[in-house]
Amino acid sequence: MSRPKHQEYQYLDLLKDILKNGVKKIDRGTDVALYSVFGRQIRFDLSQGFPLLTTKKVYWKGVLEELYWFFSGQSNIKYLVDRNVHIWDDYPYKIYSAKCQVQSAKCLTKEKFIEKIRTDEQFAKKWGELPRIYGEMWRRWPTRTKRTIDQLKWIVQELKDDPDAKNLIVNSWNPEYLYTMATYEDTSHFPICHNMFQINQRAGKLSLQLYHRSCDVFLGVPFNIASYALLTMVLAKITGYEPGEFIHTFGDVHIYENHMAQVKEQIKRKPKHFPTVKIDKGLKTIEDFKPELVTLENYDPHPVIKAELTVAGGYYAKTKS
Repeated sequence: MSRPKHQEYQYLDLLKDILKNGVKKIDRGTDVALYSVFGRQIRFDLSQGFPLLTTKKVYWKGVLEELYWFFSGQSNIKYLVDRNVHIWDDYPYKIYSAKCQVQSAKCLTKEKFIEKIRTDEQFAKKWGELPRIYGEMWRRWPTRTKRTIDQLKWIVQELKDDPDAKNLIVNSWNPEYLYTMATYEDTSHFPICHNMFQINQRAGKLSLQLYHRSCDVFLGVPFNIASYALLTMVLAKITGYEPGEFIHTFGDVHIYENHMAQVKEQIKRKPKHFPTVKIDKGLKTIEDFKPELVTLENYDPHPVIKAELTVAGGYYAKTKS
């Protein structure tokens, strides 16, 4: 009897699919070319190991700290900067630089900007904030009455009240603040990419499906797989179920033109055994979750493959005709 195919091949096959079938598009705002397919899905059985990809090293500390940042409802990058996690540096710096240019002021370099976020509380409060980022939308969704909604707490309670619930959705996509739907005063300035997820309990196992409307498959997607797989496990622990599947549903999934060589290198590599994740028994409520309660074990990936991040998406000024 043949052994089942390693689950990581789903990701490698997606890379091959885009290389073969991707349509060339140009990212508005950066003019960077990419190759795109639309409407794909991969799924991971979490009983078969934790899907932290092994064909290149994935930044585990960033996965863990970012998820806590979202989960705890935070929206200022200072938390991440203080922990030497710099995955969100580019968007606040992009906003800061744009305002400098409007005011004809001399801008700090990115390195000095981030150092000032780390060392200056008032500067961090002003420039480190990313309003309506995932953490705020998950835990403090703003309403017209100034009331906020804790979507994450709601789905946990709803699942306890109705284990067969079909309405357990957390949404981050609010048109009022996004793209050319927003006014300049209201815009979030950055993109919401993984815009909604749904959890579902079946036969004592908790599964999570993410809808990811725009996906940088080489740099972003491996990180997102690990993040939402971990979120599935954390929510399962809190609600008393076993982890089931993480299902990753893609909208526009693409390879940037300047990532082509890296992708071709990665698909030559053979997946290794997935690692495991252990979550401390002290995790019983949403408020209990802390990064130190999660332990990654037996992660032995191929070496990292570096590539440049394209700071795409977000507010786009309409041109006058």
